[in-house]
Amino acid sequence: MRDFTEEQEMFRKAYRRFLECEVAPNMASYREQKIVDRQVFLKAGEQGFLMIWPDEEYGGMNELDFRYEQIIIEELARADCSEFFASLHSRMVGPYLGEYGSEEQKQRFLPGCVSGETILAVAMTEPDAGSDLAGMRTVAIDQGDHYLLNGAKTYISNGINADLVVVAAKTDPDNNPHHMSLMLVERGMEGFDRGRKLDKMGMDAQDTAELFFHNVRIPKENVLGEPGKGFYYLMERLCEERLMAAVGSIASTQVAFEETRRFVSERNVFGKSLANYQNTQFKMAEVAAEIDCVQAYVDYCVGLHNQEELDDTRAAKAKLLATELEGRMTDLGVQLHGGAGYMNEYRICRMFKDTRVNRILAGSSEIMKLIIGRQVFSENYRGVFD
Repeated sequence: MRDFTEEQEMFRKAYRRFLECEVAPNMASYREQKIVDRQVFLKAGEQGFLMIWPDEEYGGMNELDFRYEQIIIEELARADCSEFFASLHSRMVGPYLGEYGSEEQKQRFLPGCVSGETILAVAMTEPDAGSDLAGMRTVAIDQGDHYLLNGAKTYISNGINADLVVVAAKTDPDNNPHHMSLMLVERGMEGFDRGRKLDKMGMDAQDTAELFFHNVRIPKENVLGEPGKGFYYLMERLCEERLMAAVGSIASTQVAFEETRRFVSERNVFGKSLANYQNTQFKMAEVAAEIDCVQAYVDYCVGLHNQEELDDTRAAKAKLLATELEGRMTDLGVQLHGGAGYMNEYRICRMFKDTRVNRILAGSSEIMKLIIGRQVFSENYRGVFD
């Protein structure tokens, strides 16, 4: 039995209705135009479905329980609306303002973020710097009353729609590769340009872009938190980001499982349902068992996170398990759909392409294994029975 309160289940029903009425009917057109309309963010904000964690003075609900965001992520997967990157806006980027922003910055930006008028993005990745942030080349040089920002970012989610971008830049590049600061770059700042809306393997409706910064003047009041601490702020947020990835991946795994279960139950091969063949039953049985186990672990990690006890290793385990299972299930789904699985008109085909990135974003599976492996061979390692 999953641990959601009656109030949270009511929230789930309300959010499900919102997606069914306002978002899902338009997803086909969003995929065709390669971007979700900004109006979706405004409609979500109007109904209280964006940024529910800020205090009421900023327009939020002061609801910190991560299970609400878990519900949002799960329902987006269920409704086939995951390309509406509301959670990146609300829970991945927004908390940078909440945790590290000054009171002036919170007053200036949070109300618009809650209402959906100000769409958020975070810019870390560069053409030559992904998981290795120390390889970053974007720099912001202190000019006294402002910083001068130069560089380029790529693969930035919400990159076209974003009105406010949290940009990571080195602020002492000659002496300390980890001396980074976070800059709040606003739409319309001179020298801030958007490049291509990138053509991806999947996630067609989710805008991903290149961003360029040429002598962008960043006022000191747009520096987020303490200058030089940006690297540590990014590291602190990665744990929750990986938990979000795990929540989304196990939810989409369940959707892929149900899509496949329905198809094989209806598909006849040599006079009987494909579901009646032992191979189909064994393959699906294996995944069913894994889904239950991984879902239980992800829910456990959500509980730890609510108690501020989730550590990097557990978050890495959750992301590794959930995303790898998602990959196996979507591949199995395509295989059991046969030729239909290769057709874009079938949801399993889109899921196969859309979910492939989840083993890369927020740290690849290989990075997750490194994190887990280091802990396994550390002196303070404790097994589950220790």
